[in-house]
Amino acid sequence: MKKLTPLQNALYMIGAILLLMGAATYITKWVGAFYLYTVGAFLFSSMQMLASYEGRNLVIRRLRRQQLMGALAILFTSCLMAMNTFQFGFARRNEWIACLTVACILELYTVFRISSELEKE
Repeated sequence: MKKLTPLQNALYMIGAILLLMGAATYITKWVGAFYLYTVGAFLFSSMQMLASYEGRNLVIRRLRRQQLMGALAILFTSCLMAMNTFQFGFARRNEWIACLTVACILELYTVFRISSELEKE
């Protein structure tokens, strides 16, 4: 895996913290929670997309694609949250929770599997 620079790693961690804070405080109906989540989603997803895999292991390449799908699902959750917060579009209820659940499952699965596959390699 391509390593992130210290600045990119810091942005990655800040994005993860903002994601968690935004998702956790969204239930209070505070509009700022949506903005926290959105900024965190863009930071987290963009830094995750920068960490590429240059090897030839097909299992890791497949897992990496799944991880990127999870990152895209995190960004799509931000769109669903916007629809819920500002009451427009088709997702005016809590559809964002289902999308976030899928994204979290993909991210958790791939993080543990990629690390174990890298150890084997």
